Amino acid sequence: MSKTILVTGPELDPSAMQLVNGRDYKTVHTPAYADSTAISDLLKETGAVAIVSRMGRLDADIMDAAPQLRVIAKHGAGVDNIDVEAAAERGIPVLVAAGANAVSVAEHAVALMLATVKRILPLDDGLRAGRWEKPGFLGKELAGSTFALLGLGAIAQATARMVKALDMALIGYDPYAADAVFDGLGVRRCETLDELFANADVLSLHSPLNDQTREVVSAASLAKMPEGSYVINTARGGLIDEAALLEAVQSGHLAGAGLDTFATEPPAKGHPFFAEPRIVLTPHIGGVTREAGARVGVEAVSGIFQVLDGKPVAPERIANRALLEKAAAPIAQ
Repeated sequence: MSKTILVTGPELDPSAMQLVNGRDYKTVHTPAYADSTAISDLLKETGAVAIVSRMGRLDADIMDAAPQLRVIAKHGAGVDNIDVEAAAERGIPVLVAAGANAVSVAEHAVALMLATVKRILPLDDGLRAGRWEKPGFLGKELAGSTFALLGLGAIAQATARMVKALDMALIGYDPYAADAVFDGLGVRRCETLDELFANADVLSLHSPLNDQTREVVSAASLAKMPEGSYVINTARGGLIDEAALLEAVQSGHLAGAGLDTFATEPPAKGHPFFAEPRIVLTPHIGGVTREAGARVGVEAVSGIFQVLDGKPVAPERIANRALLEKAAAPIAQ
């Protein structure tokens, strides 16, 4: 059996590499956002038995190019770039590192909110261009307004703890989270999405992307939000109807948005968001910190070795656990 792990991306944190090397394994790396042909070719050439999924899609055709593949570990929590059903049909568990990057992403969500609401970037641009825009400027105070969380997983929980220090009221919607989670954070549970949108001065997205949540932020849902509200997204770009969001900002219904993710990544050159100064953009780097990279990388590699060694993996770490059970496929062989 090959002792190679394929990483879909140019690097892996040194602490994770230390684990790999300590087991006498090696990693091979694709370029950033490599296409399926490049990934398939490397799998064939190296005989890699595991993948750390960072950038680019992993579909059925890639898995078929690697019959030796035993496990896929996502370098993070979102698995919308992986065909988890195809993996289950082939007996391949897909592992996630849920919560390992929560603090970093939560910090970035708060940073996007502050940069957007406080208009940091246009004010900085104006000052550098020789304009002193204090006369006529009127900002917004966040204290006392309502921060709405769509999803209440680990990242949302970390975000809630930070936002609470800004003296904002917290509401949330997550039909899968226990009441104890809401109560412990002081988040008022909304029973419906409509209730969440209608009360959101700032809407922060923390939901996985699936058939039920795709474009959940639509023209209709944006229309329910208060005039002058904001949308912050550090989850998945596909949660938002991008054309509807742009229209809501340009019409003045939304005062702005802060986005770290996009429906297509990287977004195409000339994307209409680029020309809108009320939308603050970053290139999906909320969780890309030294600290989060170390935690996520170690958790991904550790999970791979658990599977390869035939050891049990915590059920909450297996993204396609139900599909594997349905396919009567073992989690580790």
